[in-house]
Amino acid sequence: MSERDPRPEHLSYDLNRVLASVVGITSHIPEDAFTASILGTERVGSGVVIRDNGLILTIGYLVTEAETLWITDNRGRAVSGMVLGYDQETGFGLVQALTALDLPAIEIGASSEVREGDQMVLAGAGGRRAAITTQVIAVREFAGYWEYLLDEAIFTAPAHPNWGGASLIDAEGRLVGIGSLFIQQSQGGGQPVDGNMVVPIDLLTPVLDDLTLRGGRNAPPRPWLGLYATEIEDRVVVAGMANGGPAEQAELETGDLVLRVADYPVNTLAELFRQVWAQGPAGVEVPIAVSRDGEQFDLVIESVARGSLLKMPKLH
Repeated sequence: MSERDPRPEHLSYDLNRVLASVVGITSHIPEDAFTASILGTERVGSGVVIRDNGLILTIGYLVTEAETLWITDNRGRAVSGMVLGYDQETGFGLVQALTALDLPAIEIGASSEVREGDQMVLAGAGGRRAAITTQVIAVREFAGYWEYLLDEAIFTAPAHPNWGGASLIDAEGRLVGIGSLFIQQSQGGGQPVDGNMVVPIDLLTPVLDDLTLRGGRNAPPRPWLGLYATEIEDRVVVAGMANGGPAEQAELETGDLVLRVADYPVNTLAELFRQVWAQGPAGVEVPIAVSRDGEQFDLVIESVARGSLLKMPKLH
């Protein structure tokens, strides 16, 4: 056991019982699925039981377009599951076990109470050997190049080696977030620190019933452009596009600088996404101004609902 492993004698809750709620997720995605070329056809990560009936919360990219899905507990027992819901906006995915799991449901905490400097446990599937002690190094906005934005993501360090779907557990043994990404973050101008970005659990409550009953949130889906962008020196640069997506069809090109959406200047990814979403629901035409080789010109991108491109169940 490494020095970063959580030690039960230092915790105020039953660590082994809490970790029993964390399960492994293995999914197979068809080769012709929309996300197969980006995320692969075999995906492995973790999830956590949040209800006694076998409802499991995970990170959505593990299960998007899954054709078959297996859930493994800490004892090595595997049962089949099905994707119940996926939320594009938060990145959460829900899985339902199709056989009784006989596992405890983790208590849901409040990510609004998480503060920089808090010591927590970040746990993947596999019990104590797959759990580490980690520290919250920031709570701040996060913008992902794939048209994804969180107002207050949780950042932790050190990095968990199997972060996808890992459970962030607070000092009371409650779930406060789900692991999403590996990140490198600078601290105080020093060398970048390896860590993880965690989706805060408070984002689940408003959409949990919709995800459970409908497979997605009960609201018009956001417009999606299929645009992969990055920030370079306070400029938003097109880094790539989804094959056959709206941005590619509008003849946007890699290397273009995005100057404006409608009449609003954009200098960050967050500004770009917020202005695109402000134009209306999926299907709306999004006017943008770009610079290419020193020349400025206007384009109109006809947005779509990203969920409409996914294999069944088609979710927002």
